[in-house]
Amino acid sequence: MEGLTDVTFRRLIRRIGGIGLTCTEFVPAEGLVRQVRRVRETAMLDPDERPGAVQIYGRRPEVLAEAARWVAASGASVVDINMGCPARKVCAHSGGAALLGDPALARSIVAAVRAAVDVPLTVKIRSGLTPGHRNHLEIARICEGEGADGIVVHWRTREDAFGGTFDPKPIAEVRRAVGIPVVGNGDVVDVPSALRLLDETGCHALMIGRGALCDPWLPLEVARTLAGEPFEPPTPADRCAFLLAYIEGTRSVFRTESGALGRVKKLAAYTTRALPHGGALRRRVFHARDLSEVEATLRTWPPTLARDPTPVP
Repeated sequence: MEGLTDVTFRRLIRRIGGIGLTCTEFVPAEGLVRQVRRVRETAMLDPDERPGAVQIYGRRPEVLAEAARWVAASGASVVDINMGCPARKVCAHSGGAALLGDPALARSIVAAVRAAVDVPLTVKIRSGLTPGHRNHLEIARICEGEGADGIVVHWRTREDAFGGTFDPKPIAEVRRAVGIPVVGNGDVVDVPSALRLLDETGCHALMIGRGALCDPWLPLEVARTLAGEPFEPPTPADRCAFLLAYIEGTRSVFRTESGALGRVKKLAAYTTRALPHGGALRRRVFHARDLSEVEATLRTWPPTLARDPTPVP
C-alpha cells in the first residue's frame, strides 16, 4: 500500500512472524525505467527479504516489461502487476483497476512481462469496474493464459473503492475457474474474517493489507490459529515499541525530518487504533512537531495521573 508498506514496516512485521510473502508498495514502471532514484528505492527489498514481491503498475506493455526486468535483476522473488488500485490518479492514466476495462491491453501487459522475466509472475485484480460490470473471470483467465503463476483477487470493484458489501463470490469463482494459485484479498481484519474468507472461497492463501496496518500481529495470529498453535496477544507496550522501532528505521530512510515525520503520522493513524486511548494518542502524534516529540509520547503511553496530569478522553 502506497506510503505505508515501506521497507521499514515490512522488516518489522517479518520480525513478528506469520508472514509467507511480503510485497512492496506499488511502484510506477515509468519511474523505474527513467531511473528515478526515489522510485527505485521504493522497489528495493531488504537483503533477507525472501520471498519478497515487487509490485509494478502502468499501462505501456514495453515499459512494464523493462521495469520487470530491472526488478527481477535486483533480486525480487516475485514480480506482481497491479490491476487493482482504484485511485483516481492511477486510473486516470489507464493503470491499476482501469485495466479491467481494457482486457486486450491487460493481455498485452501480462504477455510482455511474462516474456521479460523468469521469476514467478502474479497479477492483483479487483472483481471489475462496477458492481454491475464484474469481469474477474475474463481477466483471471487472460492472466492464466498468458503465463501468470498466480492471481490475487480482491472482491471489491473499482467503484467500491474501500466500501461495498462483503461478497466473497468473485474470489470463489476465480478459484474454480483457473488452475493457478488464487490469493483472496479484502477486509481480512481479524481471525474470524480470515477464516471466513478461506472457508467461503477455497482460496490458496490470504493477502492481508489494512488489517496488518492496524494490527501488525494479525498475520501471526492467523497463522498460529490455522496451525492450531497458541497465540499470545501483544501488550500496549509491544505496540508502542513497534512504532518506536518504525520511527528509528524511518529516520535512516528519509533525508528530511519532515518527510520521516509525515510517514510516521500516516502509519500511526492505523496502528494506534489498538492502543488504549488511541484517539487521544493519534491527536498527540498528529500535532507533534518532530519525531522526538512522538517518541516521548510513545514511551510514556498510556499516561497515568502520576506522571501526566493531562486528561485523556
